[in-house]
Amino acid sequence: MAFKAGDEVRIVRCEDDARAAGRTGRIVDEVPPGPLTQGRWTVHRIGIVIGSVLCHTYELQKTGR
Repeated sequence: MAFKAGDEVRIVRCEDDARAAGRTGRIVDEVPPGPLTQGRWTVHRIGIVIGSVLCHTYELQKTGR
């Protein structure tokens, strides 16, 4: 599944930061992730104490919003 910048996603799990699991955030990336992020999407607006995280496509679900 491809995402685009601004898409709201639910983080099913996150190897980068396990505290992000179960939360929602927004995709930052304007283009599909590449080698620099090891194929992971940048998700932000997760919570006050959690910064942006990097998540693989299989760790994310698009929300209906």
